[in-house]
Amino acid sequence: MADFEDLVGERLVFGLRGPKLTDEDIRLFRDTRAGGLILYRRNFETPEQHTRLLTDLESDLGRRLIVATDHEGGRIVMLGGATTIFPDNLAAGTAGEETFAYRQGLFEARELRRLGVDVNFAPVLDVLTDRYSPNIGIRSYGKDPRVVTRHGIARIKGMQKGGVSACAKHFPGKGHSPLDAHLRLPTIDSTWDEMRATHLPPFVAAVAEGVDCLMTSHPVYPNLDPERIPATFSRRIVNDHLRVEMGFSGVIVSDDLEMGAIGETCSIGHAVVQAAVAGHDLLLVCHTEPAQRAAAAALTDACRSGAVARREHDAAVERVRRLRARRPTRFEGGVPAAEPDAGPLARAMATRAVTVVAPGRRDFRRALNGRVAVVFPRFSDLAPRITIEPEIAAETVYVAAAFAPAGVMPETRLVGIEPTDEEIARAAELAAGCDATVLFLFDAHLYATNARLLTELQARARALAVVLLRDPYDAALLAPEVLGITAFGFRKCQLDAVIARLLHA
Repeated sequence: MADFEDLVGERLVFGLRGPKLTDEDIRLFRDTRAGGLILYRRNFETPEQHTRLLTDLESDLGRRLIVATDHEGGRIVMLGGATTIFPDNLAAGTAGEETFAYRQGLFEARELRRLGVDVNFAPVLDVLTDRYSPNIGIRSYGKDPRVVTRHGIARIKGMQKGGVSACAKHFPGKGHSPLDAHLRLPTIDSTWDEMRATHLPPFVAAVAEGVDCLMTSHPVYPNLDPERIPATFSRRIVNDHLRVEMGFSGVIVSDDLEMGAIGETCSIGHAVVQAAVAGHDLLLVCHTEPAQRAAAAALTDACRSGAVARREHDAAVERVRRLRARRPTRFEGGVPAAEPDAGPLARAMATRAVTVVAPGRRDFRRALNGRVAVVFPRFSDLAPRITIEPEIAAETVYVAAAFAPAGVMPETRLVGIEPTDEEIARAAELAAGCDATVLFLFDAHLYATNARLLTELQARARALAVVLLRDPYDAALLAPEVLGITAFGFRKCQLDAVIARLLHA
């Protein structure tokens, strides 16, 4: 009995609730025999605490786990200490140097191995289209599948050379998804011909180059599988196409089965069984203990009853065990620390990525010699939820220091990530009284209040520059006289680069 339950647990990847190991955490992993751990921002405080968390958990369990995290770079970074925060993928693709992507993969792998990470759920190989993408956006290398392929493969090679298994995602491609699968279940109407022409090529190349893992996506693709079920549950997409037709012999990983896209269709127990039947090796249940225990029980029952075929189950477990065996030790490379050459590389990538998306008025630079207003998001509000660099969380200090080298001393008005009416009114009043205004716009497509903020400043500012901090789609909302500029992200290296270009163009 224990051996059978061990086999079931090998396929489960769970998250922990916080940064400190609890008795409940240990019981969860003991009872379910879960073989994998996914680390989130909520689990990381310092490298020392992080090292202790992993060491204590494995010591108490008496066995080796597969430790994974989402370290995409840019917007998605879970372990913010002893690592380099690189620009987002769209910045890397715009910078246009495959060598940059390779070296990023190499450096981040060395940093992650010092923190005990085995698998990085990256890079994103989704291809963008002209359709608004609320979830992928700057996480993608771009709209050209050739660009996505070249940069994605270079990074995979660097990452795996550095000692961490890469996990390309989100197969078969959701860069054109109209909804965020974290919240809702999207439907993508692309045909197989359309997918093969645009969205599948990066994944085909990743398989050919020997990527260790591939992660699937949740959307419904009715023209790929007429059953109209999420791709996560589609044996036609996962087993028949990825495993058989494409010949992928590595580990297939589900996306988080607690996401809203799955939750609106079925229970977690049904989800984990259907994902296993579809052909996944590792099954992610990332957030809550009741869901994790229900998933383990459902998978055990399905394996006992034959709903999950024993031969396929054993093959999945063997692939998982081979993945874990690649790294027999937990921490490698010394004390956790950033690679010395990684910071300069991140800054070079960000500088090369800066793009003017709307030329605006020719005299904007001259207007900066007068009274200057800066409207800047309160990034510190995001810090409890996502990794925010300390320098950026000290917003007014950062803005003053970034503009000072050009002799500009702006008046800074902070606004919420979703600005209030009062914040919008105060920002517009300041802009009306200044010679030049620089708006750092978080996302006007996603947040209606940011769209109102942009509208008000475009109506009242004498000369306006807008820095697009997230997805580039907001460029379509800029008035003809407005200067639009972006580095495709809001990490410090990107903000530094875009401000330098703005001040010295």
